Amino acid sequence: MSRILVISPNWIGDAVMAQPLLQLLRERHPDAPIDVLAPPAVAPAWRQMAEVAEVLQTPFRHGALQLRERWRYARMLKARGYAEAYVLPNTLKYALIPWLAGIGRRVGYKGESRHGLINVMHHDDVPPRPMVPFYAALADAPAAPLRAVVPRPRLQVAPAQMDAAAAKAGLGADRPLVVFAPGAEFGSAKRWPPTHFAALAEAIVAHEPRAQIALLGSPKDRPVCDEIVAALTEASSAAVFNLAGQTSLAEAIALIARCAAIVSNDSGLLHVASSLDRPVVAIYGPTDPDHAPPFSTIAQSLSLRLDCSPCRQRECPLGHHNCMRGIDAGMVWRTLQPMLGGRGKAAGPTSS
Repeated sequence: MSRILVISPNWIGDAVMAQPLLQLLRERHPDAPIDVLAPPAVAPAWRQMAEVAEVLQTPFRHGALQLRERWRYARMLKARGYAEAYVLPNTLKYALIPWLAGIGRRVGYKGESRHGLINVMHHDDVPPRPMVPFYAALADAPAAPLRAVVPRPRLQVAPAQMDAAAAKAGLGADRPLVVFAPGAEFGSAKRWPPTHFAALAEAIVAHEPRAQIALLGSPKDRPVCDEIVAALTEASSAAVFNLAGQTSLAEAIALIARCAAIVSNDSGLLHVASSLDRPVVAIYGPTDPDHAPPFSTIAQSLSLRLDCSPCRQRECPLGHHNCMRGIDAGMVWRTLQPMLGGRGKAAGPTSS
């Protein structure tokens, strides 16, 4: 039986936003197994997708060509019998793999002038399309009109996986859970200030004293989460669990799946939450909220849309970070509170 290979993007959020492509491929080829070739850091997200038959982890170093290693890996792929490959990264080195493997139909965007390596070539629009339809368009012919409706990304998490992750983190099963995702791999410009997160945590605990707040992120996000904890009052600190760097990605996905709501920067965990259809408050500063918006049933994007944004820079080029600092904790709380329901007393942080 011919198989389909999807080569994953290198970012968690992009991998999640590419999931509708797999839904469309499954509709077209219901009997063809779909495998995903993904970096180790992204592979757990693909394992939560029902359409994926097998996740193959890439053995390559980030940024390195490693031509000999890619040739050896391509030989293994050739033996698996792929009829099609969808190359989602725009780099030349990832397009080499299905070409070296002799996969007949190789679909992707032009990227780094990949003529010949990609033989079903798509071209992006200017300005670029939002990411979900961008990836979903690869399911159709390059000249086909864009779909009016694209499926929403979806991940699946079993209840037992949620329970195990919560128990390991020390979270109570009978207490409402709110998740904060204070990190951002792209750079500091995308991070809402830690003091704002702390003020929001105080408001949540005042509104619902039984609430527990989980700070999720990678080990790189630990210092930012430590700043949030340091800014809390003693009364609220017991309700906040700093789990940054303490969970695997699979465990973080499971905790998000059981949360009442999530407050997140523009990051991979934001899109994980959307794909699990959790209530989302998404905070945007230097990035465009229309390019990669949350797609949960209940979701709000907050952006001041200043004249200087979206600058798409890793650090604020003007040095003031006003696009994020100006979104105060009160603004976020007023957006989040209706998502949490009417339990507890109403409360809110003062503007910062």
